[in-house]
Amino acid sequence: MNEKYDLFIIGGGPIGMACGIEAKKAGLHYVIIEKGCLVNSLFNYPLNMTFFSTSEKLEIGDVPFISHGPKPNRFEALEYYRRVASSWDLNTKLYEKVEGVTKNEKTFEIQTSKGQYSSTSLVLALGFYDLPYLLNVPGENLPKLKHYYDEPHAYVDQNILIIGGGNSAVDVALETYRYGAKAVTMAIRKSSLEDNVKYWVKPDIENRIKEGAIKAYFNSEVLEIKEDCVRIKTEFGIREIENDFVLAMTGYHPDFE
Repeated sequence: MNEKYDLFIIGGGPIGMACGIEAKKAGLHYVIIEKGCLVNSLFNYPLNMTFFSTSEKLEIGDVPFISHGPKPNRFEALEYYRRVASSWDLNTKLYEKVEGVTKNEKTFEIQTSKGQYSSTSLVLALGFYDLPYLLNVPGENLPKLKHYYDEPHAYVDQNILIIGGGNSAVDVALETYRYGAKAVTMAIRKSSLEDNVKYWVKPDIENRIKEGAIKAYFNSEVLEIKEDCVRIKTEFGIREIENDFVLAMTGYHPDFE
């Protein structure tokens, strides 16, 4: 059966939900399709993640977002967006992947993993947390390399290499160090940490690097990932670093294919 809509929204994150709210206000027949759970990207954030923004800046649909701290965490955000979806009774179809879209003269024809739809208008609220920037080096397919970080417990008493110098890399380095990783090393392409590293975290990571608790190679490049070590090119030549896990905090990009 081909269901027909005025507006078809691909993506069930905060932006997709905000679009659904506006569609409902306008009296449109709409649907929000999400290949995972509601706010799937936020669900896959690190368990202990805290947002940059204060809660009021994350509010949508005139639903108050109250957090216990100055900035909300992942658990509070998941609870909040569940409440938004319930308050507005949003029409969502979860765990349904869009497999193809074609444009006809007057409508979009959408094929998903569960059905077929037609819509006068289409919104792409895809986000960019599903496709990491790859290193394109030998050994990147080894299971020891991860582009996503969840929590520090898995890395207790392990030798960790973190690739990147931005907020995610800094947070991972500090958390794994404090939760008992054997050795934490950072490989950073630039000559310094990223300029946008959170101001309340930057002194902490700089001091840990300065005292040697966290080793940082600036102006460095990962050349190869092996089962028991990682080869990196540094200012001081090629180094082979004993290693159990590589956490590549290299960022993500949107999928517009």
